Amino acid sequence: MYHYDQYDRQIVTERIAQYADQVRRRIADELTEEEFKPLRLQNGLYMQRHAYMLRVAVPYGMVSSDQMRMFASIARKYDRGYGHFTTRQNIQYNWINLEDTPQILADLATVEMHAIQTSGNCIRNITSDEYCGVAADELIDPRPLAEIMRQWSTFHPEFAYLPRKFKLAFNGAVEDRAATAVHDIGFTVLENAAGELGLRVMVGGGMGRTPILGSVICDFLPWQHMLTYTEAIMRVYNQHGRRDNIYKARIKILVKAIGIEEFRRQVEAEWVDLKDDPSTITQEEFDRVASYFVPHRYDTLAGDDAAITALKTSDKAFGAWTRRNVKAHKVPGYAIALLSLKKTGVPPGDATAEQMDFVASLAERFSFGEIRVTHEQNLVLADVRQSDLPALFKEAKAHGLATPNIGLLTDIICCPGGDFCSLANAKSIPIAAAISERFDNLDFQHDIGEIELNISGCINACGHHHVGNIGILGVDKDGAEWYQVSIGGAQGNQSAIGKIIGPSFSAQQMPTVIERLLEVYVRDRFEDERFIDTTRRIGVAPFKDHVYATPIKTKHHIAGEDAHA
Repeated sequence: MYHYDQYDRQIVTERIAQYADQVRRRIADELTEEEFKPLRLQNGLYMQRHAYMLRVAVPYGMVSSDQMRMFASIARKYDRGYGHFTTRQNIQYNWINLEDTPQILADLATVEMHAIQTSGNCIRNITSDEYCGVAADELIDPRPLAEIMRQWSTFHPEFAYLPRKFKLAFNGAVEDRAATAVHDIGFTVLENAAGELGLRVMVGGGMGRTPILGSVICDFLPWQHMLTYTEAIMRVYNQHGRRDNIYKARIKILVKAIGIEEFRRQVEAEWVDLKDDPSTITQEEFDRVASYFVPHRYDTLAGDDAAITALKTSDKAFGAWTRRNVKAHKVPGYAIALLSLKKTGVPPGDATAEQMDFVASLAERFSFGEIRVTHEQNLVLADVRQSDLPALFKEAKAHGLATPNIGLLTDIICCPGGDFCSLANAKSIPIAAAISERFDNLDFQHDIGEIELNISGCINACGHHHVGNIGILGVDKDGAEWYQVSIGGAQGNQSAIGKIIGPSFSAQQMPTVIERLLEVYVRDRFEDERFIDTTRRIGVAPFKDHVYATPIKTKHHIAGEDAHA
């Protein structure tokens, strides 16, 4: 993974000193909150319902064991003993005191981390496929280009105050696990017929109030021009993106308004004068950054471990875990292991300080000291010897990290919602908890098969509900918390925006709504057909008819919800 050089260290050190003075001035009332707000936001600090929230950047989802231990230390010392991993592959702390934040950033700097540009109208943390460099279906490792983009975009003076926040994602595999279609710019690294490296560039994707899938603006961009072409896109957006309406300020609105052909024409015109400027990436620079991402020194192994294959059959629990939480690795004899942060009773994406310390130790023992964060809010040990899987499973299970539900119903993606976020219309965590408790039967979940359930507490869609096979959106209804349901959303190669099935539901009704959706699926599915495939085949109508056929009785109060909701 990438390591800071002298320039990185100097930049981060100077930013911490600058921010510390800003905090001092705010505490002394030399800065008003209005004056302080843009300063704290570009250092990742939000004001939420109960306290400040600090969002720490995890570039393309990669964390070292030392960095994970620092996350644990911050959770113990400055928060309430836990952190929350997000759909942007970052970590957030929800109970932060303002006066502590300069020291937190100084602590992060000791392990080469920061919170720069994790908020504000700028280029945010750059995300990627969590299996970069190890996936069996990977064509090209996109991390060197993602890192070059990170370095270029950090503190870029021209793009520090864009019309709205801006998100980029990189994919280099056959299956798009980076959700590139719902990013402002999505890059897919590929090779052409001549063996040349380049990128397919999508632009104008996003969720929120107006969910839109991105459009391809360039089928094959030579990698040398990645920064100059991105700069051309950013300039067109910066000039013409709306600043009069926050809800219409994202690049997706501009692309939709003028059309992808006109947007491409303007970008190409802007690019003429940029194409060969100093931002053109040289082979030397690419090689310098790529040197941080060379493959580990793997042992030479025969391939699938026969003893492990047999154990999958003889040990039911281990077999279930390997089917759901273990993925194919490109190196024979190795595997990718996922640690689920979705144990029933725990808010999705949360990890305690003790768990984070434990994961750091696991990474050192089993995975070259590296951890990945997924945008599904789980953790990954990317380089595990197959022969080590039983030991890893046993220890992960003892620490509540081995629930075999990756990709299943209770692997719920969920934002913090109204429990913390001041923007939320409704709570998300209690809904996730109620659904998990209703369907906390692994045999049932395995029978239902792959299904993605996403929950957002407001239209900002931090829970990515638009691309959930089942999406749940918290809405305000006469001062009460209600929930709108959509189905048919998907990420990946067949990305789709879900369709709303009808009027919203109360919090207490939500588990039964999910149950009725699943009843239609079980009734109408073909053999081995996934929920999303059944939804695409039969449409929304059968689900809607069944859900609304009879009133849904509400017998139980959902923990954390107001009685009138």
